[in-house]
Amino acid sequence: MINRILIFAFFTFLFIGKINAQTETQIYNDVVFLSDDKLEGRKTGSEGEKIAAEYIAKRFKEIGLAPKGNNGYFQDFTFTPKTNPHGEVKFSDTNSNNTITGRNILGYIDNNAKQTIIIGAHYDHLGYGGEGSLYRGEKKQIHNGADDNASGVATLLNLAEKLTKTNTGNNYLFMAFSGEEMGLLGSNYFVKNSTINLENVNYMLNMDMVGRLKEDNALAIYGVGTSPIFKHLVTVYNDNFKLILKESGVGPSDHTSFYLNDIPVLHFFTGQHEDYHRPSDDYDKLNYKGMELISEYIYSIITDLDDNGKLPFRKTKNESEDAPRFKVTLGVVPDYMFDGKGMRIDGVSEEKPAQKAGLQKGDVVVKLGEISITDMMSYMKALSSFKSGDSTTVTVERNGKTTEKKVTF
Repeated sequence: MINRILIFAFFTFLFIGKINAQTETQIYNDVVFLSDDKLEGRKTGSEGEKIAAEYIAKRFKEIGLAPKGNNGYFQDFTFTPKTNPHGEVKFSDTNSNNTITGRNILGYIDNNAKQTIIIGAHYDHLGYGGEGSLYRGEKKQIHNGADDNASGVATLLNLAEKLTKTNTGNNYLFMAFSGEEMGLLGSNYFVKNSTINLENVNYMLNMDMVGRLKEDNALAIYGVGTSPIFKHLVTVYNDNFKLILKESGVGPSDHTSFYLNDIPVLHFFTGQHEDYHRPSDDYDKLNYKGMELISEYIYSIITDLDDNGKLPFRKTKNESEDAPRFKVTLGVVPDYMFDGKGMRIDGVSEEKPAQKAGLQKGDVVVKLGEISITDMMSYMKALSSFKSGDSTTVTVERNGKTTEKKVTF
């Protein structure tokens, strides 16, 4: 009997390992296609973005999702881009030389349930750079956006495969959004022109940059305050991650559009990095096992909520409203996943004050001038006290030692 059990356990292990390997391979294949140079960075309205849209629609069909756009799987929207940073994008019913047309992709699982869960991820990126790019090279280069956000789309597709025959207490609307990089345009357009009744939406899950899970397994979840059940739930089902929880339903990704329409939201994010909004954000730098772990984790949350009925919505404080305004920049990418004392640097921009001062990735800023830095908010408050031309000292912890660098803004 013991031998039979051991043999059964052995073959079960092999079977599960094979499934996981196949899953990771499909996630890998989806990312590789969406972040290929041939798509030229998937800029909103570009031919590359249209190729990506066709691919995602094809994957939706293969998985068994029904079309839920207003043109098969597609929901096109036309807009006039803003001409200055403080202006507004205007949606339009007509095409002209001054307009751009984006394309959302929508697939549906109809379980004849009262409520629908929306699961989303944007698939557009920056094309050859332009506004939003942190690349400072002279020659234009393709920004493939493997982590941002082919990773979210690949994870969305993986979840769609998991949910085709399980958890039938809700319907599911899977959405790949266009125009996120230009101001959450696709999700904003959808909530104003929804192809389902938004009154029946239970909650919304968003994945944006989930491909770079680091060694400490830090996973940020935004929106845990948007329904009373969320904060407890995300903790109960966590076996793999160091969770960094944020209450606010407002943030720089598409979940914000749904939160502002009184829909509970959760947004998943593995953190910024030195390849963010640069040509170097390529498929070979992603953690595919980590993406599968995140998909399994989100699936377990959905499973728990399958028979909970419609979740109550709760408004949260917009944390960005408390952020101070500043006139200078240090020229670093903060590590938003860092939960220690100080502000850890996750990347240093070329030809900026931090690089000129000799600051490095991994340095933890603990003092700016005479102001102690304990977290991101204190860092931003300290930065707001300086103006262009000011010089000061930056105290950092590096490899267990404290060092000072002189910086000029």
